[in-house]
Amino acid sequence: MVTNKFIQQIRSSIYAKVFALIAVLSITFTSCNDDDNQVVPPTDNIVKLAQGNPELTSLVAALTKFPDLVSTLSGSGNFTVFAPTNAAFSGLLSAIGQTSLDDIPESVLRQVLEYHVISSAAVLSTQLSNGEVTTVGGEKITVNINSGVKLNTNINVVIADVAANNGVVHVVDAVLVPPTIVPVVGTIVAPAFFNKSFTTLVAAVKQAGLLPTLLSTGNQLTLFAPTNDAFAAAGITALPPNTTDGNALLTSILAYHVIAGPSEIKAADIATGSSSAQTFGGSKIYLSKGAAGVFINGTSQVTATDIEASNGVVHVINRTLMPPTKTIAEIVVESTQASSPQFTQLLAALARTDGQGANDLLAAVSASTGELTVFAPTDAAFQALYTALNVDNVNQIDLATLIAVLKKHVVASRVFSTDLVSGSVPTLNGNVTVNTSDLTVKGGSGEAAKLQASLLNIKGKNGVIHVIDKVILP
Repeated sequence: MVTNKFIQQIRSSIYAKVFALIAVLSITFTSCNDDDNQVVPPTDNIVKLAQGNPELTSLVAALTKFPDLVSTLSGSGNFTVFAPTNAAFSGLLSAIGQTSLDDIPESVLRQVLEYHVISSAAVLSTQLSNGEVTTVGGEKITVNINSGVKLNTNINVVIADVAANNGVVHVVDAVLVPPTIVPVVGTIVAPAFFNKSFTTLVAAVKQAGLLPTLLSTGNQLTLFAPTNDAFAAAGITALPPNTTDGNALLTSILAYHVIAGPSEIKAADIATGSSSAQTFGGSKIYLSKGAAGVFINGTSQVTATDIEASNGVVHVINRTLMPPTKTIAEIVVESTQASSPQFTQLLAALARTDGQGANDLLAAVSASTGELTVFAPTDAAFQALYTALNVDNVNQIDLATLIAVLKKHVVASRVFSTDLVSGSVPTLNGNVTVNTSDLTVKGGSGEAAKLQASLLNIKGKNGVIHVIDKVILP
């Protein structure tokens, strides 16, 4: 169980501090009249009790993030607070893979804190009985008093009945984790769930209803987890609407980040060079591994690897992966219809090959599946070609010549920019020479075409497009 892990991590240190803590609490919180031995009523509220104890500084730091909780627990009332020690919080951080309370999303931290408070009464340890008690957040703590006071099976009350003027404090040796959060701990969801850099991802998973899938143990899962900044880098500034269509889109995006199989894929398992993997959503992702690291689909870099979990492994990425929804031809057509049209001449050139059998390049880039790379000249590049050939448009170019030129722009495999190395790359019409130092592609004659750095790795269902500024000549 999760709480066993917490206890194992902190048990060795907590008991060494208990007697010192008892002494501090006794001196700080109670006093006796030497004459009549009557206990003076407590004057400090629960927050002041915690602030005055060096073993509860982590609890105080957590509470301070929520002024309303501090105000409530400082005010009038009859509260019962189970107060985790500093060692208990250290155990929690270790178990959830974080280094600081500041890493945890405030919504999660608040839920955890509220799980330690009973607002209905100040309950002394002698008033507890076997059963359940309901906390402020509505979730229940299981109490067992058969051998001391144990909460949720194996969390111990190590100092009981510290009186405050608005309730009572019981010091515990581990942080109580709400039952709704317990299933997350240790899974591939945990690194994102407990870190505020992934709140967009967690919100997306919840909205799409995929949390049970990512918590499942039927397969070992590999999750490429995008940070909040990764969503922004992909142009996602808000989640799709919480509708049937919106959630279908969201599900397709999230499923594109998960690989399910008999074993997880660790960084060392990714082949050097180019490779691909089938995602949970059915589409492939394409991985490039080299001296610069691991990239996916040419644009998303893996920035942290091998965060191990009970049901798989997590790798962090800096750009959210978007599954392709259009073919290369559809991308080209869509671009011609934009407010600033592009690829109008490329589309016209491809259209001239229609019905040319094995040379029908329009059919090739229109296929719903495939593994192509297209070096796509801009309209300005074609205009420069027309000027050089002294023609007005693509229709005035001999068809055989045009087909030979177009084939020089098509590679019969999917090659992302992160796969390119300087040297020869085979096309459908002989090799072209790639120079990664200056990002150029050159055919057998003419000037080298410049790869447009901001317009690389345009993904289609049947391949990838790299935009170039000149037409490549055989």
